[in-house]
Amino acid sequence: MTLFRPCIDLHQGKVKQIVGGSLNDNGAQENFISDYDAAYYASLYRDHELKGGHVIALGKDKENKLEALSALRAYPNGLQYGGGVTKKNAAEFLEAGASHVIVTSYLFEDGEFSWDRLDKIKRETGTERLVLDLSCRRVGESWFIATDRWQTITSTEVNLDNLVELADHCDEFLIHAADVEGLQAGIDERLVTLLGQGCPVDVTYAGGARSLADLKRVHELSNGKVDLTIGSALDIFGGQGVTLDDCILWNQGKI
Repeated sequence: MTLFRPCIDLHQGKVKQIVGGSLNDNGAQENFISDYDAAYYASLYRDHELKGGHVIALGKDKENKLEALSALRAYPNGLQYGGGVTKKNAAEFLEAGASHVIVTSYLFEDGEFSWDRLDKIKRETGTERLVLDLSCRRVGESWFIATDRWQTITSTEVNLDNLVELADHCDEFLIHAADVEGLQAGIDERLVTLLGQGCPVDVTYAGGARSLADLKRVHELSNGKVDLTIGSALDIFGGQGVTLDDCILWNQGKI
């Protein structure tokens, strides 16, 4: 069954919802800036027993790291952490309370996937605590992994063969559809369908969700094999498309 997975996105030390494709060195197009800190949201998810969510630091600001660590302490073993994860700091976030670390950019050198780097970080985390972030952008009729805040398109395609091969090296995949992230214009249905066909491990899709109906749609397209993160449309992030309460009821099978 497709489940709702919560998120905490950090940018410039604040919990925000942004338009993913707009993120660059100068900032980002912002949909929402919260008055609450990351620990508040982590505690909210903990109290409602929402599991498998992620806290992502968008940028290397010191404040982002401090906020992320406070969220991990508030919900130990309840959140995955991503943002600048390398073999040198992966253990720090796991020891701070992350259930998993999420890694993308570290795995690439000059736009090419590095199996050597994957092996190095696996020695720090084990496959059971590693999530591979395969967030991608569309190129023609295909999708390619995008790194460096989704601005650099790599040569690694998100396709069935690569999904099967990479699944042997991690516990889960996290995949943002960067072209629709934050737009609330609907999910990338073709990508969700592909993920449902070819992911031997758990996978969470994010990007474009705008209503509770999208949970049902992802369930239908993926045969219940793909989970969904809803960000900008969610009421706790200033959205009007869906409430957190309804997402909780969905996970409980009551809607």
